[in-house]
Amino acid sequence: MFEMTAIITFVGSCIYLVVYFGNTLVHHTHYFSDEDEDDESAQEFTTNTVRCEYEYHRASSLKREGDEAVIRAVVSGETPSYSLESELGDCKRAAVIRRMAVERIAGKSLDGLPVDGFDYESILGRCCEMAVGYVQIPVGIAGPMLLDGKEFLVPMATTEGCLLASTNRGCKAIYASGGATGVLLKDGMTRAPVVRFGTARRAADLKFFVEEPRNFETLASVFNKSSRFARLQSIRCAIAGKNLYIRFTCSTGDAMGMNMVSKGVQNVLEYLRADFPDMDLIGISGNYCSDKKPAAVNWIEGRGKSVVCEAIIKEEVVKTVLKTNVASLVELNMLKNLTGSAMAGALGGFNAHASNIVSAVYLATGQDPAQNVESSHCITMMEAVNDGNDLHVSVTMPSIEVGTVGGGTQLASQSACLNLLGVKGANKESAGSNARQLAMVVAAAVLAGELSLMSAIAAGQLVKSHMKYNRSNKDN
Repeated sequence: MFEMTAIITFVGSCIYLVVYFGNTLVHHTHYFSDEDEDDESAQEFTTNTVRCEYEYHRASSLKREGDEAVIRAVVSGETPSYSLESELGDCKRAAVIRRMAVERIAGKSLDGLPVDGFDYESILGRCCEMAVGYVQIPVGIAGPMLLDGKEFLVPMATTEGCLLASTNRGCKAIYASGGATGVLLKDGMTRAPVVRFGTARRAADLKFFVEEPRNFETLASVFNKSSRFARLQSIRCAIAGKNLYIRFTCSTGDAMGMNMVSKGVQNVLEYLRADFPDMDLIGISGNYCSDKKPAAVNWIEGRGKSVVCEAIIKEEVVKTVLKTNVASLVELNMLKNLTGSAMAGALGGFNAHASNIVSAVYLATGQDPAQNVESSHCITMMEAVNDGNDLHVSVTMPSIEVGTVGGGTQLASQSACLNLLGVKGANKESAGSNARQLAMVVAAAVLAGELSLMSAIAAGQLVKSHMKYNRSNKDN
């Protein structure tokens, strides 16, 4: 009996070691979290490995301990906080115990931060580590937005009063005037590694090689092997001394695509080592991409989806819905969004509040909120048309970075919002069309938001409306 027990223990330990080191290997070699549509098999392997370790530890001795004993183990450092899910085999219990340990260590309460009512297993190995609860952000609906002949109800998650009401008014004005029209100008995610050579001459040699049109087909073939959906579109380089920044641009299907392009880039760099063995890869991202930072390269070249959206607002609608007039809007747009932004040295900020709408839609639909930085690059234009009676308004947004699969889009609430828009998941008939449609909706919502806020400012209503909708009685 003793020998049998020893054998079972030994086999169990071996299984754990294989799972643990296999999981570690996955996290070190596949260091881009699999959020992409074409990465489903890799993501499934990574997630299943995490879950395998999680399931194995259901028999962990710590699991049989009471909550107080586990809390003391975490507080003392005996049990790492990050290992609670695998040690306890219960994601909800892990979050609750971690939360209590945090409160004990900090000497402060997390009362008010909800912990119940959330599926913690849904984020295991995917979205958030060391969970202690979740933040509630109210979601409202603006619309219907009439865009290219289709009606969309736009979900927006925000804590700013007036934002939904204002965007909704803009949607109403656009609808009453016949709707908005959107055009996708470009669709390509970027990644730009930085490599170093012994001399600037060698860095230039690689620049000339990868930018030579005759070499593109070969490099594209190597790049495209990394994915069913990634298709290399272009490669552009910039040199700083003996350092070379290589900006790859590729289509990414319905995924936002950061991971997809990163894997393709890695494949190309490995291929180039045959002819450039002296190439030293400093970083897979050298900030020439550029991600989550304001950058002129995105403003000029675009990143993700580049969209322009326009509408002609009838004079009567400007008067009755927007409570102002065409001439005032045109003048305000020139002096505020164009001249004022230029005076401030704005980079991609030639608008009234595009980031407000982008952030709210991103939070509601599971996008990466940090990409609001470049996704909110926008220039708003207004012009009197039809003998000066009507208003032509447009927003041009070169860097809308969205996806309908992977990352936060998989969570129940965000998935529901994508479903409301009719763009949930991957489009099986036309790869990438769901993500492109989402980008168009974002631009149309920005158009509505710009139109309404500018009208409120032109009519002198801004302070009054915010005092009405953006302040509770407790603040007065």
